[in-house]
Amino acid sequence: MKHLATAGVLALATTASAAFAAPEKYTLDASHSQVMFSYNHFGFSTTYNMFSGFEGEIVFDQNNPENSSVSVAMPVKSLFTGWEARFQHFMAEDFFGAQDGDMITFTSTAIEVTGDNTADITGDLTINDVTKSVVLDAKLNQVGQNPLNGKDWAGFDATTVVKRSDFNLGAFAPNVSDELDVRISIEAGKAE
Repeated sequence: MKHLATAGVLALATTASAAFAAPEKYTLDASHSQVMFSYNHFGFSTTYNMFSGFEGEIVFDQNNPENSSVSVAMPVKSLFTGWEARFQHFMAEDFFGAQDGDMITFTSTAIEVTGDNTADITGDLTINDVTKSVVLDAKLNQVGQNPLNGKDWAGFDATTVVKRSDFNLGAFAPNVSDELDVRISIEAGKAE
């Protein structure tokens, strides 16, 4: 009987620790994380650009997602436009006036769960030394083992709209739309 009681206590302790698991740290997979933004160009086209290869971490509480957090930093000069002249224009004074080491950062300040796999992530976005609060409409795609490396992995998508003039990037508005449609897709591996 004593052995059954001990086994029962151990089983309860194991179940309780699983139910109340601490948030876990995940590191962004730079090779599979992108931030893409698009804008209307004089009514003629939609132009797409992308940041990739950036760093960040997610502290993910799968049982209580509202206790999670995210922080990301991307070098301004990691922007990919697909056309060198446009990249150079974006780096010039009309837009970023970018120097080596200039960063765009996002740090979450609150997470509101909106569905089984969705949440609104509010955070501070800093561009050109200006910080504004933005809300990401986020979706958890999957949590599980990465079949290539066998590690615990998580993937998320998110969208938001950013007004570029809020960050001193408003050149040529409204002919070039002031609002940027932003799409984010990231993968992250559990930190060792």
